[in-house]
Amino acid sequence: MHTLITICNTMALQEVMSMKNFKIPSTPPTTNKCIRFPNDVIEQVEKEIQGKNCTFSAFVVEAVRVALANLEEEKKAD
Repeated sequence: MHTLITICNTMALQEVMSMKNFKIPSTPPTTNKCIRFPNDVIEQVEKEIQGKNCTFSAFVVEAVRVALANLEEEKKAD
């Protein structure tokens, strides 16, 4: 299961690197992790994913991938 998640994460990262724009992902196989978010952030994310094939976790993972890709691009530009 861990290998499958790693493969999915790698494929998603490659997609992010080529697109550079945030898009709401479909739900890949995931592992639960506990993290605290401000209530207003939770409400905003839940509003955006409502009615879509996307979990809160998948949304956050995609957002982090985009942020990491942006940071990497900034490093290359420096």
